[in-house]
Amino acid sequence: MSPLTIPEKKKVARQLAARYKNASKKEKSSILADFVQITGYHRTYAASVLRTGSSPLPRHSSKSPLLHPRACKYDKAVLTPLVLLWKLMDYLCGKRLAPMLPRLIDHLELHAELALTPEVRAKLLTISAATIDRLLAPTRLKLQIKGRSHTKPGSLLKHQIPIRTFAQWNDARPGFLEIDLVGHDGGNASGEFLFTLDATDVATGWTETAAVRNKAQVHVLAALQQIRQRLPFPLLGIDSDNGSEFINAHFLRYCRTEQLTFTRGRAGRKNDGCFVEQKNYSIIRQAVGYARFDSPYQQDLLNKLYLLLRLRTNFFQPSMKLLAKTRIGSHVKKTYDKPITPFQRILITPLIEEKNKETLRKTYESINLVELARNIAAVQAKLSHSIFE
Repeated sequence: MSPLTIPEKKKVARQLAARYKNASKKEKSSILADFVQITGYHRTYAASVLRTGSSPLPRHSSKSPLLHPRACKYDKAVLTPLVLLWKLMDYLCGKRLAPMLPRLIDHLELHAELALTPEVRAKLLTISAATIDRLLAPTRLKLQIKGRSHTKPGSLLKHQIPIRTFAQWNDARPGFLEIDLVGHDGGNASGEFLFTLDATDVATGWTETAAVRNKAQVHVLAALQQIRQRLPFPLLGIDSDNGSEFINAHFLRYCRTEQLTFTRGRAGRKNDGCFVEQKNYSIIRQAVGYARFDSPYQQDLLNKLYLLLRLRTNFFQPSMKLLAKTRIGSHVKKTYDKPITPFQRILITPLIEEKNKETLRKTYESINLVELARNIAAVQAKLSHSIFE
């Protein structure tokens, strides 16, 4: 017996479908067995054919007609400016980007860097975080953004040895910094190479960075003094690791003279400085990379870059702070606050003087984010080129 053609199989299916529909369970089994023998179909597929009376297309086939096709709400007209905004914000995730879109759009329109139709603008202002991640997934995959932070965030531990305390450590009050050094040895630790001093305020997330010639006490302390001058609030306390660049008489004498609370974390416990450890990658490594930098020219470029990055990080990069952790069996539920920038956290803090807040507002209004991104890219290009000189 020659195998049936597709039209013949469809004809047999239509003939048996009526009988199959009205048959008993036992009769259905017999009809189905005969149909499988005639057509060669798999039993499960044959049953679905008899139920419908025709050969249905595969469930997930691209040719399968949609019963209720839905119009695409977020088309290319929306995706194009969304990608631009995403890149300007240094590739933020949807949860952090979505709350910033209204402010960001207003800012770019104010500086004539973005022109949107009313329809596209309305869609961008109402788009959800999940939709942002879904729309940007193909672009994110193409860019192949390198690396993710492996630093596990945790609450600041104060079981350190206080070297000298003039005020109680207060996580909720601006002015208490975590500091750390990031080396730029490029995998070759021989000789002298540059470091970056990273300082992060625990309460607001305000971050400042400065490149230093090496780990010598005098250079690290000089960089800290530069950072202190740029802070929009008084420096009250410092928390460091156990490195000799921090735990030394020179540094201790400075803290005593300036009446700064000085504490250190436990040896081998990087999470004691979790706030600054997160910034080591998200700000320094992501912007600078892992190459070796060891010349005064490169140090100058790094400091120029950090002066630009501080504007984008502190005025435009939102972050979420952990509010509570609740254990439900083996699951830990974490509750975060609304994503806002360090600049916004300072504005809502009553402990900072109004004149400092007004200075920050003027600085924010003067920043053109698109031009800032161009300047950052230009310095990064010079820094990359310097590696091969």
